[in-house]
Amino acid sequence: MVGTTGRVTVGAAVLEQHGLRRRALVRDADRAASLLPGVDLVPGRLDDLSALRLAAKGADAIVLTHGSGGDRKHVDDGGVGNLLHALDGAGPRLALMTSIYSTRDDIPGNDRWKLRAELLVRASGLPYTLVRPGWFDHAHPTQRRLVLTEGARPEGGIARVQIAETLVTSLLTGSATGKTLAVVATEGLHQDDWDGLFGALDGDGSGSLDGYGDPGSHP
Repeated sequence: MVGTTGRVTVGAAVLEQHGLRRRALVRDADRAASLLPGVDLVPGRLDDLSALRLAAKGADAIVLTHGSGGDRKHVDDGGVGNLLHALDGAGPRLALMTSIYSTRDDIPGNDRWKLRAELLVRASGLPYTLVRPGWFDHAHPTQRRLVLTEGARPEGGIARVQIAETLVTSLLTGSATGKTLAVVATEGLHQDDWDGLFGALDGDGSGSLDGYGDPGSHP
């Protein structure tokens, strides 16, 4: 589903570097056509199984960057469940963007539907990477160094283009599979060793519903 972060992700330079064909599920095809030239567009929403099947058909990898727009249960939980249902037994790699606050029950108004979406992806048995970014658009131009952690609750911001690069690169890097990670940006230079960044993290564990180091309190 292409919103602001999705648009940046679909246009991420790393996609073109690897010669990947891009397809996007969009709410407004006319608007998306002007913003995403050269991208295959599928009009639809996360509650439209027919559109989801068409968007996912033949895909080797899928990135989910949808926002809830206030309807967290319907979108964060229901939308991911609908996609998994629409795959009809196919086994693409998944990269799901959630939030650094997904496991926290001490944040007012945090009903943790994003955590529920994470649980669904882990339970699916598909190869995945779950990315919990810091505060969107709260990174200075000199904050180019990414800090990836598992289990911790980092505080900090990150640029959307950095989120996009993390999501897309996770699908192209074997050491990212089966991992749940938080990511924020700090002062420093951009890193190129993605295999090392992902490889330094612990995996969630085979069959586990929890991210590595998570408290295990399910919604």
